Amino acid sequence: MLTDNPQIGRPGLIGMRGCEPLAAQIDEYLRSWNIRDGGDGRSILLPYVCPRFSTGEAKGMIRESVRGYDLYILADVFNYGVTYKMYEMEVPMSPDDHFQDLKRIIAATNGKARRLTVIMPLLYEGRQHRRFARESLDCALALQELTAMGVHNIITFDAHDARVQNAIPLHGFENVRTTYQMIRALLNTAEDLEIDRNRIMIVSPDEGGMASCIYYATVMGLDLGMFYKRRDYTKVIDGRNPIVSHEFLGERLDGKDVIVVDDIIASGESVLSILKRIKDLGAHRIFVFATFGQFCSGLDAFDRAYEDGLVERVYTTNLIYQPQALLSRKWYCSVDMSKYIAYIVSTLNFDQSLSHLLDPSARIEKVLSSKRK
Repeated sequence: MLTDNPQIGRPGLIGMRGCEPLAAQIDEYLRSWNIRDGGDGRSILLPYVCPRFSTGEAKGMIRESVRGYDLYILADVFNYGVTYKMYEMEVPMSPDDHFQDLKRIIAATNGKARRLTVIMPLLYEGRQHRRFARESLDCALALQELTAMGVHNIITFDAHDARVQNAIPLHGFENVRTTYQMIRALLNTAEDLEIDRNRIMIVSPDEGGMASCIYYATVMGLDLGMFYKRRDYTKVIDGRNPIVSHEFLGERLDGKDVIVVDDIIASGESVLSILKRIKDLGAHRIFVFATFGQFCSGLDAFDRAYEDGLVERVYTTNLIYQPQALLSRKWYCSVDMSKYIAYIVSTLNFDQSLSHLLDPSARIEKVLSSKRK
């Protein structure tokens, strides 16, 4: 589709359980491009099943031959909306369950695919990426396990710490930014927003997110502020040191709109605390960017924050499961990534460089220029 170079192999796409809607959108884009270029527009989705026994045991089966395929497997290992029956109980699938099913499907290819690429938007155990004491390095082990099974490339989005790729230095690992899609969604939904450093500011919720926030501030031409978490290191609650307070470093926020950028909203406790602090510092409107919105503690706290004027809108992607309750919230905006993934799949299938897709700075400048006119 992109060049006259031959394809690596016939493309095939498997959307693991819970990924079927996103996989169907990706497939629709690829089919339409194929028809435009004179092809037959056939679907690249491959049928598969992971049946469960009553004990919870399972197996993976692909219902078509994948010999010679350039195979892409899309997996959302955090989709708690998928369930299975075990001992007559309805059990939500955990990340461990999803990851095990992913390995089952890889094993079911019997090594016959020409190339295997796993698209895992939110990395399995991505937050357990480094060792502080005698503890496991789960993400590194998972990556090594996948590559040992024959996976050639692993594609993820806004990794918590992309340095985990050092665990598999001889294999492909792409950490894809969602910056362009987030900025475009913001401009499409906040039409009165002025991209001016005197009117708007980027804020990082902690020191760990500074690299991403520096990129946003640079491409948007905005100033940057940061909170750092003051923790009580004498205590451990729910596996972590509790946060005592959030301290702000940066220019004054009086009357400014603020964009808070983070990679993930888990419970939301941390970002909600920061929203209150930002408002207390005199900010006007607050927009939140988070690539992944898990909302593990529910949505009520964000409802109250919206009603109290602490947050204008929260933007997260459709890369992981979004319950209907979330999609119906007034304060929520879903950022669609299906077309971007379709571009990645098509580019890789023709064995082309992803550089132009991984660096969105030119596209960001274009969309910002059109806004300023």
